[in-house]
Amino acid sequence: MPMFIPAPRHRLAASVSIALAALVTPCVPAGAAPAAADPPAAVGTAGVPDFARITQRYGPAVVNISVSGVRQVTVGPETADPTSDDADADSMQQFLRRFQQQFGGSGASMQVPVRGQGSGFILSEDGLILTNAHVIASAHDVVVKLTDRREFRARVLGSDKRTDIAVLRIDAKQLPTVKVGNPTELQVGQWVLAIGSPFGFENSVSAGVVSAKGRSLPDGSGVPFIQTDAAVNPGNSGGPLFNARGEVVGINSQIYSRTGGFQGLSFAIPIDIALKVQQQIVATGHVSHGLLGVTVQEMNQPLSEAFKLPAPAGALVLDTQRGSPGAQAGLLPGDVILKVGGRPIAAAADLQTLVTLAQPGQHLVFEVWRDGHALRLEVTLGDAGKPVSPPPQPPRDAYLQGRFGLQLRPLLPAERLAIGVVEGVLVDVVEGPAQLAGVQAGDVILAVAGKPVATIDQAREVFKASGGTIALLVQRGNERLFVPVRPVETPR
Repeated sequence: MPMFIPAPRHRLAASVSIALAALVTPCVPAGAAPAAADPPAAVGTAGVPDFARITQRYGPAVVNISVSGVRQVTVGPETADPTSDDADADSMQQFLRRFQQQFGGSGASMQVPVRGQGSGFILSEDGLILTNAHVIASAHDVVVKLTDRREFRARVLGSDKRTDIAVLRIDAKQLPTVKVGNPTELQVGQWVLAIGSPFGFENSVSAGVVSAKGRSLPDGSGVPFIQTDAAVNPGNSGGPLFNARGEVVGINSQIYSRTGGFQGLSFAIPIDIALKVQQQIVATGHVSHGLLGVTVQEMNQPLSEAFKLPAPAGALVLDTQRGSPGAQAGLLPGDVILKVGGRPIAAAADLQTLVTLAQPGQHLVFEVWRDGHALRLEVTLGDAGKPVSPPPQPPRDAYLQGRFGLQLRPLLPAERLAIGVVEGVLVDVVEGPAQLAGVQAGDVILAVAGKPVATIDQAREVFKASGGTIALLVQRGNERLFVPVRPVETPR
């Protein structure tokens, strides 16, 4: 079955690799060497860039990365990873599973030595190197080898699994460096060049064209990948992708394959995103990502017609996580997010990328389409590195819960805006008499026995003062209706 896998670093013989699943203005890393004032790469009569010249000029800045460490292999009821290219780890899991079945017990685990190889490239003359996070995952020792055969033990400054970026530092001076380009200028069909160490063959070169831009892969990263048909294989992970001018525009990261090897589909992380991650790592040692807390899907023509949109664009909100920044700001299922901070959201992946690259605490204005009208919501993003804490549940009112089967809570400001009411309380849980009468969770009670209610205390007093069956004025969606509820008689 086809699958997206990291352009896995090459696994050395009799060892275990640690391939893990693998993100806009261009920026230049702090301390990076000044860009060389080279003229554009020569182009032949057939329009093909001078790849030999690019390789000669920038090949020395591409490094081979060797890692060693220990990986914890655990076997449980469902521990097989269908995307893993780690045959030795899979074999160890099978051994542990057979051992567990024969001798009993659960959760058998074992530490397995890990050795592997990948690629990287030098950003600054003083030894700053970019690679993939999955290349150095679980590594205790990282060794960088240059094309002149010099080797350095590298220090991992930090890594970010979400975008699959890692930053290394080696103790060296006056090193060859790459020249950073602008991936936003890439066009589909343009030539690109990959340099890396496929299967351990150092400084290997492959060429192709840009197949697509802004590809969203099912890894949850939010990276708008550059898709190419340049040959990328195990060991190419972390290596640079050059444009026709010899500028790095991406980091080779993943391939789509039925066999584990190259089959014409390669994916690179845009260099501008990688450099934003690198700057955070160098400055703080870690990376922070924004959190919205909503699930979205793509818009299409039938959906745009159903939501009365002029064009099938935007991100359709499927669900909001309770207590998340999106929920607190008033985003609701069925909303179509059209713009964020003035930037159009053409597809759902655009929203994921924008939020992922934003900082926790950042304020953004969302332009949303709801019920055939546009509205603006202000959102303060959360921190993707911290779990969302749902708002505390209000204590149940024993009287209402017992006699009427109702649990009420106040309306949030965003809910009042969305529903279009000034007063009222929300039905949070319904059971017993109220459920039998047809009251539903999510209904807004506007009045009890003809008296408007704006707070839980007001509602409780009116309920207590009324005897027998009581009429609730309920708003459900855009409709209002009276629902009679007969309470449970309490023993005297």
